[in-house]
Amino acid sequence: MKKLLIVLFLSTLGLSAQDTKDYSEQVATLDSTIETLYAVISGDKGVERNWDLFRYLFYKDAKLIPSGKNKEGKHTARFITPEDYIKSSGKWLFENGFHEVEMSRKTQTFGNITQVFSTYESFKSKNDTEPFMRGINSIQLMNDGERWWIINIYWMQESKENPIPEEYLPKN
Repeated sequence: MKKLLIVLFLSTLGLSAQDTKDYSEQVATLDSTIETLYAVISGDKGVERNWDLFRYLFYKDAKLIPSGKNKEGKHTARFITPEDYIKSSGKWLFENGFHEVEMSRKTQTFGNITQVFSTYESFKSKNDTEPFMRGINSIQLMNDGERWWIINIYWMQESKENPIPEEYLPKN
């Protein structure tokens, strides 16, 4: 009976280990981390996002910080957690389709911290040719010696009053 219980226990451990996803390749390099960020929130209408992978990208207490003008025309910023983002945007992304594509990147690194200005275009479908929105993600990352972590993402959409400067657009 003891042997049977041990075998059952060990087989349960094996199943649990198989169910655990290994996302280490997605955060092994700066490039893979940024690419994963864009890929994990992107998908056509009706495509569920991998929210476990999304959560895995972020360091404890990381923030997502959308900014823009409020109804009174004043510039504001909202501080939300990755979980808040999933709750507030997950349904919309699923119901409408959303593809965010990096157009250009400016990177600065000091020691184990990196600041990325990542210019993006947004599409409802991967077949769309014209973006419905563009902007810049300011992404702060940290490498802890084993992997890259997203500390914050602070972003702003382009507007007529505030177009994306040429230095942050792709060079032709």
